[in-house]
Amino acid sequence: MMGNTYHPGDLSQDKTDRTGYNYNGSTEGDGDVGYTSAGLPNDVFGEEQNHDIKYKTLTWPLVAVLMITEIVSNGMLSLPSSLDAVGVVPGVIVIVFLGAFATFTAWLLIEFKLRHPEVHNMGDAGYILFGPVGREILGGGTIIFAVCATGSQILAGQLALTVLSDGKLCALAFAGIFSVAVTICSFPRTLDNLSWLSVAGGISIIVAGIVAMAGAGAVPVDPGNIVIARASDFSTAFVSITNPVFAYAGHFMFFILISEMKHPQDAMKAAWTLQIVATTFYVVFAVVTYWYIGQGVSSPSLLSLSPLWSKISFGLAIPNFFIAGSLYSHTAAKLVFVRFFRRSRHIHSHTFTGWGVWTILILLANVAAFVFAVGIPIFNYLVGITASLFAAWYTYGLAGAFWLHDTYHFKGGYGGWFKRPISFIISALTVLAGAFICVGGLYATIYSLREAAEAGELTAPFQC
Repeated sequence: MMGNTYHPGDLSQDKTDRTGYNYNGSTEGDGDVGYTSAGLPNDVFGEEQNHDIKYKTLTWPLVAVLMITEIVSNGMLSLPSSLDAVGVVPGVIVIVFLGAFATFTAWLLIEFKLRHPEVHNMGDAGYILFGPVGREILGGGTIIFAVCATGSQILAGQLALTVLSDGKLCALAFAGIFSVAVTICSFPRTLDNLSWLSVAGGISIIVAGIVAMAGAGAVPVDPGNIVIARASDFSTAFVSITNPVFAYAGHFMFFILISEMKHPQDAMKAAWTLQIVATTFYVVFAVVTYWYIGQGVSSPSLLSLSPLWSKISFGLAIPNFFIAGSLYSHTAAKLVFVRFFRRSRHIHSHTFTGWGVWTILILLANVAAFVFAVGIPIFNYLVGITASLFAAWYTYGLAGAFWLHDTYHFKGGYGGWFKRPISFIISALTVLAGAFICVGGLYATIYSLREAAEAGELTAPFQC
């Protein structure tokens, strides 16, 4: 945290030249000096008034919609099974606690972004915290996780189309059809052009969840046969924890979203909206579905509904699956694109090189997601592994490191920590929580993978 830490005030000219970034505007004390604003010299996209392509156009309500669309998605469909694994009371406590925790870490992340307007993605944040190695690890992790998340949405779409058609077409073909839709939606260069699609995506998953609850109530399977609290082994219990962890795992996109806001200072309004909607809906959806379906509820839970209600719910959720997938692949491509062309005319102008590289990046991200999703027999477990390795840190652990870093460098070194003992302890525990979720998630996922392999439950690659 100290010796190899890179921060605005201490970066040498050599380091600035090597990165191509302009790290100016470091701050001291508790004031607002150096906070990002449109046209600030070290802002990611700088002054855009006379440019063809303008990125900083998002209002906070649209950012809230983008956040809801990419976070409240297929991950919530596993929450009823999490309640079944540990019991409804512990499960609800975990969902509410992790929602509140994610709100806190979102605040830390947003404060870090406002103090470091040059940060566009987790790779840039990694450079500030840990130097060039940190940038490559956290930037590469963002790309890997985004591509895997895209593949997960492709599989969700494949499943939805298979249910709707009663399996009358090869599942591989459905995955291909869905991948094309995801690719087309991810092509716009700016998030503003995706934000209006995200309105439909956010509405679709909320409506699908409401309809699914109605379907569970209309045609219950085993109503009231629930467990209040269940004793479980570590692996089972931890999977029930990681499911809601990953249902909140969207913080890795926050820097990119905030970089395209008109007024980044409003980002916390979007985060509050996201967390209130997500936490409330997760609890209601998980409890209602679990109550009416009973023990043995499937993951995803829509598979436990009657055939008619399952089809209706999956059909309503499809817009969210492919729009969320397009946001993930857009994120992977945008990180690399900005890394290539930051401060160049290709960012803001309609150049052949700019559009050519953007097209290649979008195609690569989506083709990789498709190949991983249908070509790797252990892909679902691979998603769990990458989520444990990266999402645990992006959503939780790194936020504590952001506070420790900025307080040390901008508010008096170690003395700044000890003058704020409560914040220091909470931030340190946040880092430890990220490490715990990372290690526990890896163990639980690898353990489940080994059991599935021994039981012969792994599917063949590219299977119909």
